[in-house]
Amino acid sequence: MKSGNTILATAAAAAAIGLSLPLAAHAIDPAYAKKLEKSGCTQVTELQGCDINKTKEQNAKAGFGTAGTAVSPYAGQWVARNVDGRTVSSIRIDGKNKVLVNGKPVASKLSDGALVFKSGFITYTIQGDPRITNESSWFDTDAKTTGPIRRQ
Repeated sequence: MKSGNTILATAAAAAAIGLSLPLAAHAIDPAYAKKLEKSGCTQVTELQGCDINKTKEQNAKAGFGTAGTAVSPYAGQWVARNVDGRTVSSIRIDGKNKVLVNGKPVASKLSDGALVFKSGFITYTIQGDPRITNESSWFDTDAKTTGPIRRQ
């Protein structure tokens, strides 16, 4: 019976320690909660790059939204530039991956975590993970030139 009493005493001690812990450990600062609400971010999406100082619309364009919102991570305005900084193309992608290059619609496809589309001789590859920067690029098969694509 001593072992039964020891188990009971251990369980009672654990329960007492558990009750002494703060009950509101999950609570967040009201001002922070208000920023999350206004921005459409969650604590998880904020860690992934969602900006709590922007509006829901701005974050949605950047590929972030509240839980349940199916916004493409590619959505937004992008600019393809030459290595010397001149603009090659302006790219607009909506929440459903419909792409406009210089105002003209082009077909797109998802390939290995990236959105890939073509306009003329240029193939564009935009990475979908907002944490991956400086890896979106274009390649002109005719001129054999390439350059970066950046979100605006």
